[in-house]
Amino acid sequence: MPIDRNGAVPETWTRVPGAEAAAAARPLVPFAEIEAALAVVAPGADLGVEVPNTTRYEALAPYLDRIALVSIVFPSFSDGRGFSLARQLRERGYPGRVRAAGPLIADQFPYALACGFDEVDLPEASAVRQPAEQWIAALQVMSSTYQRGYRSGGNILDQRREARRNFAGGRP
Repeated sequence: MPIDRNGAVPETWTRVPGAEAAAAARPLVPFAEIEAALAVVAPGADLGVEVPNTTRYEALAPYLDRIALVSIVFPSFSDGRGFSLARQLRERGYPGRVRAAGPLIADQFPYALACGFDEVDLPEASAVRQPAEQWIAALQVMSSTYQRGYRSGGNILDQRREARRNFAGGRP
């Protein structure tokens, strides 16, 4: 079940092997089969690719101009390497949709969006345990981060420095 910042959304992608991509509406193929999919899908047609969260940006880069969705598959909620890949995709200008797929938890949703994900696709067991309402509620919980560049208004450390400067009458 895909969830974006507005709640649960319908699945519009069809998982197929690369060689069958031309027969599917909005095909989503494994990264290992991207060459086969590109050979049969018309240029400009929507094509999605599922990549393991261990995939390096450099491996994806040659295909990004033909891919409308990059779905980064997380094996567990505790393996956060996919967050780095999403961030690299956005920093390097990838304009398409980026999806986190796998057993993530609602507490990770604000960070996932801040890293550049557009949505999270949960396995059924995770969606039952934490429905879409919990994911949306999680967006209201985190108002600041320790990392720079993830939210406007500065990070927690920058906010503390500014508060100290204001309290000290402008002295550092």
